[in-house]
Amino acid sequence: MTMNSEPGLRPTIRRFWQQSYGPDWLSLLLLALANLAVGLIEPFQRMFSLDDRTLHFPHAELERVPVPMLLVYSIALPTLLILLSTLINPHKTGKQKLHQMHVSLLGLAISLMLTTFITDTVKNGYGRPRPDLVARCKPKEGTPEHELVGVEVCTEQDYHTLYDGFRSFPSGHSSFSWSGLGFLSLFFLGQTRALRPGSDMCRVVISALPSLGALLITLSRTEDYRHDIYDVSTGSLIGASVTYWSYARPPPFYLLIG
Repeated sequence: MTMNSEPGLRPTIRRFWQQSYGPDWLSLLLLALANLAVGLIEPFQRMFSLDDRTLHFPHAELERVPVPMLLVYSIALPTLLILLSTLINPHKTGKQKLHQMHVSLLGLAISLMLTTFITDTVKNGYGRPRPDLVARCKPKEGTPEHELVGVEVCTEQDYHTLYDGFRSFPSGHSSFSWSGLGFLSLFFLGQTRALRPGSDMCRVVISALPSLGALLITLSRTEDYRHDIYDVSTGSLIGASVTYWSYARPPPFYLLIG
């Protein structure tokens, strides 16, 4: 065999880069850095009027689904169930299981990270007041009630409480829950082959349960008066669209269908 017929270092590196999904992991890292940058940006404070009754709902100190629980439902739970369902699958070899866990968790991570980036970018850029903005703002006495005013009329001293009041659209809880739990539903649909002809209804129901959880989280945001139906509907659409793209896009993720 001649030297020219032997594979060089560059093709080997390229092959490893592709087979290890290096481009996807690099994209995930870049998205993480972009999310950190977006998180440092102060949201636009859109002007509002004190006679707008849609902004006078009470500020709930205790949320039905606080952020730590959102992370459990949307990250920890899908991760755990994907790992468990893959490990107990008797039809796959050890190597196949490792591959499936790799691409599944990578797809979940990209879905969550991209959804967060899109949601927070729109939140900061649009600056829509939350339904509980007036309770957060605590406007000073003498503030005109029938004309547009800005954040300068607010007396609230807590920076996060006040400025988070201008991050209503779209709902982050809604998009994030649909991104994580929606991905889990698609994963179950693929692994159980629930949509194939002759499949029983039980598989469809099991696959739909994570999406039901995402729906309940979405509705809780209107019950806490953090968002209105427009906010949560748009957030849900963003999360569901991104997770479907992440799951069903070209190789390697189409392999998850089973």
